[in-house]
Parts: sequence; C-alpha cells; structure tokens
Amino acid sequence: MSRRIAVVGAGMAGARFAQQYRALGGEGEVVLYGAEPRGPYNRVLLAEVLAGRYDPEAIALDCGAGTRVRNGCEVTALDLAERRLRLSGGGTAPYDDLVLATGANPVLPPLRGLHGPHGLRAGVHALRTLADCARLAEDAARATRAVVIGGGVLGVGVARALAALGLPVEIVHQAPHLVERHLDEQAAHALRGFLADLGVETYPGNRARALHGPDRVAGVRLASGYLLEADLVVLACGVRPRTGLARAAGIAVRSGVVVDDLLAASAPGVHAIGDCAEHRGTVHGLAGPAWDQADLLAARLTGTAPDARYTGSRPLARLSAGPLEYAAFGEVGEDLPGTDVLRLVDPTRGSYKKLVLRGDRLVGGILLGDLTAVGGLARAYERDDPLPEDPLELLTTT
Repeated sequence: MSRRIAVVGAGMAGARFAQQYRALGGEGEVVLYGAEPRGPYNRVLLAEVLAGRYDPEAIALDCGAGTRVRNGCEVTALDLAERRLRLSGGGTAPYDDLVLATGANPVLPPLRGLHGPHGLRAGVHALRTLADCARLAEDAARATRAVVIGGGVLGVGVARALAALGLPVEIVHQAPHLVERHLDEQAAHALRGFLADLGVETYPGNRARALHGPDRVAGVRLASGYLLEADLVVLACGVRPRTGLARAAGIAVRSGVVVDDLLAASAPGVHAIGDCAEHRGTVHGLAGPAWDQADLLAARLTGTAPDARYTGSRPLARLSAGPLEYAAFGEVGEDLPGTDVLRLVDPTRGSYKKLVLRGDRLVGGILLGDLTAVGGLARAYERDDPLPEDPLELLTTT
C-alpha cells in the first residue's frame, strides 16, 4: 500500500509542504483537509485583496501536481491509535503520516459590547480568511468611519487598505508605538507620519475598553474615556495557535503544538508546522518560518535530507503597499550588549534605515520608506554572512 500523508489545514504552511513534497519527488497520497470552502491562498495578502490590489484568485497557492485538496472538509478529531481522522459529516480517513498545519485564530479582545445575538456585533470584523475579507469589504462600502483595534503588522495593513477605499480610519494601539515587535520608536514615529498622509490617525498608548451603539457599532470607548465615532471596527489584536485537535488527542501542547528539531510532535507519526507549532518555546506566527518548517519537513519525509534539523528561523516582517512600505528583522533595540547601531535618516524622502551590528555580523535591521536594499540585507541576515568592510554598502546597493 502506498504511503498516505494527511495534512490537517489547507493554509500557507500546509500548501507549501505539499508543493515541496511533490517538487522533491515525494511519492504516495497527499491529502490536504481544509475547513474553508476554497483552496489554499496567501493569507499575508488579505489586506491587499481588501484594498482591491489583488483579486482573490490571484493569491491562490500551488499545492503540487497530484496533491488532493478536500475543501470544506473539517477534521473534528484525531484517532492516534488507529491513525485515522474523523471528519465533519461523520466520515473518517486513514493516514500513515500526519502533518498538523491548523494555523491560528484571531484573538478577540475583552471589550464590553463586542458580541451581538449572532456572534460579533454588527459592524465588527476580524480578518483571517477570504470570507472575512469579503464581508469586511461589503461592510466598508456602506461605512462612514472606521477604527482598527491593534497597530501591529495586520492592523497597519488593514488601516491602509480601508483608507484606500476612501474611509477615514483611526488605529487604537495599546503599546507605546506601532508595530512594537519589529520597529523601534523612531521608525514607528515615521510610520505614523506615513499613515497620517494617507488619512489614518493613530492613538498609540491607548486601550479600547468598550463598543457603543444600540445595535450596530457606533463608537469605540477608550480607557481614557474618550469616544471614537465609528460604524466599522476591525479587530487586529494578534492570533492564537489552533491547538484544540492536538490537545483533545493527548498531544503535548503549550502555547502551540510542541515539536522537536525534527518537527515531530509527541505522538508517533505526527508533525506540526506553521502558526500552530511551538519549537523551542517559540511560536513564530509569520509566513517565513512556516515555509522554512514546511520545506524542511518535506525534505525529511521525502528522504532527500533525512538528517536535516530545524533550529529556528530568522523571519522578516514586511509591508509593501504603494507609498507605505517597511521591512524589519532580528534584534532592533538600542542597548543590546556588544552591538553597534548604524542609522540613516532622510526626512526629505521620508526614509529611515537602521542596522544593528555585532562585529561583522548583522543581527537586526529596519527599513522604512525605501526597500531597495532589503534583498541584500535579508540574505546577509538569514545566512549570517560576514558584512563588507563598510556596512553602508548594504544600505546603498540592491
């Protein structure tokens, strides 16, 4: 009997694994089980679909020739002893190797008035799927003013997209500055200026406390007591790994499904990759590490790299949309031991560039407003290559 590989989750990690497995000559049956009614797509580009820069069909992902994708087929339970999946509708499916790529769910903040009789209050949205995107776009066409709660990578992207649709937009962000996981205060200040030019006002250091309105949302009350009027609210408060299936089956879970350097979970024949996986205490929650994990697992399961080990990723956070673009990676703090900081600021062009160096190695960087050097910087960082004698060359070449 040919090998049967089941991939639970038809998102970016699952699709990448299947595509790479086939590209490396992997044999047997590969089946992706996805709860959504459409095939895999690039979730990173949802804000660009919302803005109208891409059609939904343009962000579809290739799963490799011969891969079977079962759309609208949710896996409801794992039978580890029988190596069998239980499916929505009552069916089952066998497997020899199981890859958990279940992704993550949006975090819903503890706001008074968040829920209505049928889920989120009318006018309130999260953005995780193409269906979410379609509902948000339809609502935005009738809205007059929007508030985005959360000023991370997704929140900034959604705010820019809504502004491109003609809406006045405000971002409420609890941290002291925008995108605090990736940008320093000076870069975040410049980003705030970019957003203001696009019609997006930002309120860092503020916490949303409640939603107001008799039926549909009409405003967001801040902890300070100030009320922001809005008939459209988007929640961009991060994500939480989807671990329910693994936990119910007795697989080790902390924040995510715990995996070792082989990306193996605690049950025989089970692996986990992407947003649901926790490796050495870290859940990355970014596309780059998810694809790194998918590539390595595909190489292991095809036998092309049986000794390969996953030791972590060096992810790059990036937003590139018209006049608003930035990229950030690694450690970008000012007081890291043994580091030097190289910074170039061009107010006339609205660009900000920062490199954090340890000896002749690049340990972090920020580019805002000008990404021409991002390719060379990303390669130097990912490969841990020695830097040129004059590191300024990295900022002035493509």
